[in-house]
Amino acid sequence: MKKTTLVIVAMLLGVTALIGFRLASNKEKINQQNKPIVATNTAIPVTVTRVEESTVSQQLIKTGNLIPFREAAITAMTAGKVSQVNFTLGSQVKQGATLVELDNKLKELSLAATQLNIDKLKKDVTRYNTLLAGNATTEIQVNDTKYSYENAVNQAEQIKKQIQDANIKSPISGQIVKKNIEPGEFIGVGTALGTVLDVSRLKVEVPVNEGDVYKLHLGQIVRVSADVFPGRTFNGRISYIAPQGTDEHNYPVEITIDNAGGLKAGTFVNVDFSQKSNQKALQIPRAALVESIKNPYVFVVNGNVARQRTLKVGRDFGDTIEVLSGLVAGDQVVTTGQLNLSDGKPVQITK
Repeated sequence: MKKTTLVIVAMLLGVTALIGFRLASNKEKINQQNKPIVATNTAIPVTVTRVEESTVSQQLIKTGNLIPFREAAITAMTAGKVSQVNFTLGSQVKQGATLVELDNKLKELSLAATQLNIDKLKKDVTRYNTLLAGNATTEIQVNDTKYSYENAVNQAEQIKKQIQDANIKSPISGQIVKKNIEPGEFIGVGTALGTVLDVSRLKVEVPVNEGDVYKLHLGQIVRVSADVFPGRTFNGRISYIAPQGTDEHNYPVEITIDNAGGLKAGTFVNVDFSQKSNQKALQIPRAALVESIKNPYVFVVNGNVARQRTLKVGRDFGDTIEVLSGLVAGDQVVTTGQLNLSDGKPVQITK
């Protein structure tokens, strides 16, 4: 009796489990059927604009770094031991001033000995000429004596030049900005002993395109400004215009500032030529940028597919941005709807 009861209970439990499995399976099917169908390849509606090259008229302003008017190395012209250094870092020096002196004792002794030989040979030349007039010597002897005399004179001039070169002079007037020498050191020919900068005047070189360079002339006055002196301008003048342009059709133009008024070499400045510049530039609406100008990229529609393009941008014209690279004229850039896009996403252009 008990065995029969256990069998019946087991059968009931099996039937109950089967019914539960069926109900769960049916519920899953119903849920699957009720799920909304999501289209994974739905086209995103966007608006686009065509990239065009247009003429921009704005003030001709260029930027560059100030450089010294002149810079020269203090260079040894002869070898020797340094006996005296007449400058320190930051010293103001005049052109031609003796900056470094070498030990000249041996050269001076050599010059004295050579001078004694010259005096002797000069007397010999006179004596042999007198003997030749009386047929007491030969012309060959006279010529040999003259040659020895002239050779000694030439040797003396060389020693004098070496002594002169041992007093190393400043090649230009200016300020010492580099010092590479101390007394007691031995130097060779060509050794760089220091550097002199002439910063009484400053220069800046900027590139100007061929559309604007023909409007400039030598001596033209320009205005120079620097962020370190807000609201202040300096007068400069065009001192050089390159006769040949670069591969990019830019011409180096040099501006000299005679009165720098506290400006230092290396300072970043703006050069205002006080005239309009009409230049062609590839432009896109600012609204087309997905991120800021610091990390600019856009989406270009190509065959109803969005393609991401990284840009290099130039000038900011307000509503539009200059594009230096990344796009070409005729490209269609997305101006609205780009926040929903990714590279390769299908799009639908709307009016």
